[in-house]
Amino acid sequence: MTKVMIVGAGGVGGVVAHKCAQVASVFSEVVLASRTVAKCDAIAKQVEAKTGVKMRTVQVDADNVPEMVALLKEEKPKLVINVALPYQDLHIMDACLEAGVHYLDTANYEPLDTAKFEYHWQWAYQDKFEKAGLMALLGSGFDPGATNMFTAYIAKHYFDEIHELDIIDVNGGDHGYPFATNFNPEINIREVTAECRHWEDGEFVTTDAMSKSAKFTCPDNVGTFDIYRMYHEELESLTKHFPTLKRAQFWMSFSQNYLNHLEVLGNVGMTGIEPVEFNGQSIVPIQFLRQLLPDPASLGPRTKGKTCIGCVVRGIKDGKEKIVYLYNICDHQECYAEVESQAISYTTGVPAMIGAKMMLEGKWMKPGVWNMEQLNPDPFMEDMNKHGLPWKVIELDTFSLESI
Repeated sequence: MTKVMIVGAGGVGGVVAHKCAQVASVFSEVVLASRTVAKCDAIAKQVEAKTGVKMRTVQVDADNVPEMVALLKEEKPKLVINVALPYQDLHIMDACLEAGVHYLDTANYEPLDTAKFEYHWQWAYQDKFEKAGLMALLGSGFDPGATNMFTAYIAKHYFDEIHELDIIDVNGGDHGYPFATNFNPEINIREVTAECRHWEDGEFVTTDAMSKSAKFTCPDNVGTFDIYRMYHEELESLTKHFPTLKRAQFWMSFSQNYLNHLEVLGNVGMTGIEPVEFNGQSIVPIQFLRQLLPDPASLGPRTKGKTCIGCVVRGIKDGKEKIVYLYNICDHQECYAEVESQAISYTTGVPAMIGAKMMLEGKWMKPGVWNMEQLNPDPFMEDMNKHGLPWKVIELDTFSLESI
């Protein structure tokens, strides 16, 4: 009997709950925890209606470490699946250490007051988790997460050395709103507007946000899209753990409509993260904007189209250069039919469940703090095919991105 606690009740939390319920032989008991218990109740009701599995709900402030510790000691889960905000990662890790509970998240820690996407804060917990005999699995979402697994799988099975990596994240979905984000607006906008960094010849090179763009044609008739180079956290861990990489880049698709809205919002200060005084109150503009935008969890019923996310790797096998592309395509409407979610939440929530499953089954369980690519990719990749994220791998004759 294995008990887990899911902390966070947004779109991703809902998907994780549904997917855990589908594998009740592993996740025998699931507790849903959030600051807003009504959101947990709504997820629990959905899950029971779909699967017949009942989940208990509890209220907790994940920023309050003593409160979190008390809850963990009372509930005694084996693992916490953290799908709360990245600002809360360290607080939840601290609580897990004190309560003796394993830990998993889907995105690296970032400070509330500055847009920094770096692992060093969490890597610093390595000795603490190792000495406590506990495991912390970092970034078990899609990107990071599945993209780390794609890279590791390709490196293991197709190459002697990998030299170039392009991670390409295309969302071909349409939700019909003039402007909305597919996951937490605050995190999304901070990520998109941050300076770009890519790996080149042994170091990270910094460029202006969204200053490099290209056209990319997805396989399987998904379409052709404008993609923009940006920084994403898996570049930091992948370049560390695959030191033969000479270049590594992350690309994401954006419509011109999205970029126009973002530019205007930025120009008038609505994407700022510094507090401003208004009518005697301190307000962070981007947090106020988040309240005005559609809730990403509400986009499922109206989003149509597909995502296409994958990794193109160039390297050497038996002395010859080759190029391999591994990708997943996910349909927004199929996701909604299954778990009442759009594909962005689905593609993050499914790998979170699979990562937890890997730990609970003992396939990945070892003390310390680990990034996904440090672990055996094969059982994870097998489970992606089983649990809703089937992938394909093809060898390419050539690969180049046509500049816009």
